[in-house]
Amino acid sequence: MAQIKNIGLFTSGGDAPGMNAAIRAVVRTALFHNVNIIGIKRGFEGMINGEFSPMDRRSVSNIIQRGGTILKTARSEQFRHAEGRRKAHEQLMSHNVHALIAIGGDGTFRGTKTFGDEYDMPIIGLPGTIDNDLTGTDFTLGYDTAINTVINAVDKIRDTAESHDRLFIVEVMGKDSGMIAVRTGIAAGAETILIPESKSSLPKLFDRIENGRKDKTSRIVIVAEGEGEEGGAFEVGRRVKEKFPHLDTRVSILGHIQRGGKPTCMDRVVASRLGVAAVEGLLEGKRGVMAGLVEDEVVYTPFENAVKRNMQIDPNIIRIIEMLSL
Repeated sequence: MAQIKNIGLFTSGGDAPGMNAAIRAVVRTALFHNVNIIGIKRGFEGMINGEFSPMDRRSVSNIIQRGGTILKTARSEQFRHAEGRRKAHEQLMSHNVHALIAIGGDGTFRGTKTFGDEYDMPIIGLPGTIDNDLTGTDFTLGYDTAINTVINAVDKIRDTAESHDRLFIVEVMGKDSGMIAVRTGIAAGAETILIPESKSSLPKLFDRIENGRKDKTSRIVIVAEGEGEEGGAFEVGRRVKEKFPHLDTRVSILGHIQRGGKPTCMDRVVASRLGVAAVEGLLEGKRGVMAGLVEDEVVYTPFENAVKRNMQIDPNIIRIIEMLSL
């Protein structure tokens, strides 16, 4: 194993349930291998500003069940520029940090790849994003928790929808990816879903409302935020009200509740496995890669390939939603 004695650890981009479980796994795995972990607060911005602190077993006690990230997270305009990255490197060298583990998404990995190339620094990433839109892993940290949060919310919305014979347009996160909308649409028994990957879904929704069952006491439509040309739930709601003024149509934006909450068992297990893989990968000499799980096996994908994927929606999934919502 490589002689790495001090590893810097940070979270970046949007927070996701399971980040704390990953932090815990990284710290305890490193200590098991007699390696020090230096926590970096507030992502790249904290790296530039020198927000470093050593981490030990006690610093990660009782966090596996907590949402968010104890290391905080922030976006950094400074790090986009060479001068900002130079300052970050100087801070790392002054704290004797010669390797990094980054927990985040596509933007985080693009930043770490540039930084690692410029300064020849070993870096391994962990996929922390609720959107589940990265190539190189079947599931990202936070995705399972997020979809369960959505389901719990939609189940409650269904109660009031049935009580008032209403149609609810429910917006979920996923401006560039419909992964949350697809899974929750099936699980919530939605009439239809509107996602970025499908540009013709609004006419289908109109058709289902016009020609579908008239005795339904509630209808749920799941919309990915800012979906394509339809422009998100408010625009969809406006067009539905315009075409079907007799329907009691309401819009509900779930927003940032999808990012919070205690991580599910699945997210805790995935985070723990990948946290171990990140540390041991660095010690084995891996660098410039993201650790992920594919078919339940740990794999390492180069940062340049671990990018947002354009999800190809299986037509059978749409068929299932339409068939089961009759």
